[in-house]
Amino acid sequence: MYEVEYQQARSVADAATLLAKTGGKALAGGQSLIAAMKLRLAQPGTLVDLSGIAELQGIRREGDAIVIGAMTRHADIASSAEVKRAVPALAALAEGIGDRQVRNMGTIGGSIANNDPAADWPAALVALGATVVTGKRRIVAGDFFKGMYETALADDEIITAVSFPVPKKAAYAKFPNPASRFALVGVFVAQLPDGSVRVAVTGAAPAVFRASGIEAALARSFTAEAARAVAVDASRLNADLHASAAYRAHLVSVMASRAVAACG
Repeated sequence: MYEVEYQQARSVADAATLLAKTGGKALAGGQSLIAAMKLRLAQPGTLVDLSGIAELQGIRREGDAIVIGAMTRHADIASSAEVKRAVPALAALAEGIGDRQVRNMGTIGGSIANNDPAADWPAALVALGATVVTGKRRIVAGDFFKGMYETALADDEIITAVSFPVPKKAAYAKFPNPASRFALVGVFVAQLPDGSVRVAVTGAAPAVFRASGIEAALARSFTAEAARAVAVDASRLNADLHASAAYRAHLVSVMASRAVAACG
């Protein structure tokens, strides 16, 4: 590691001030940032630790939405009775992230701020039409994720919570990398109270995206067979040592069909 200044924020306002003053990076669970720093892929001069800010933690129901504080850890979401009652798919998704160490340290806010193209949470936010709440504004998920490791956040802007509308049905299915548990392809399917269907895909492309062809098929027939029958265009999908673009395109339809089946 190289020399870095450590600051512990006392409040969201304090954290924003420190970030603006130092040009540093916010530290949430550290499961992505610390690893990137070790590899010299990130070299912030200052780390602003958010772990002591109580207002960033917790899970609550607000009307037709479940609101999760940005510093709430994956393990706490996975075990939350409130989440399991409202949107059990979110608890299942959280339970499948990384290993126990990652789930006990990593946070939902840190994950979406990092916006790894193979992370699980972006698919849930986009499929459910979630809203990212910051210290300054509210950003709908479709506008929040901009590209690989890129979001709509300003340098001194801090995520305080994520608000998930409660769907009629929802499920997440992924084909994980066996070493990292990141998604080679992950598909979150949500049927909303008005009957519309949203399908979001992670891991397959440089950024999370909606699978419009599968959405249209499921709007006509909400069945696993309908999802599996859709041919997904591979031309803009990732190809690497783990899977070809064509294989990922095939997995999108397969994972979508499994998610629909899991909806019951």
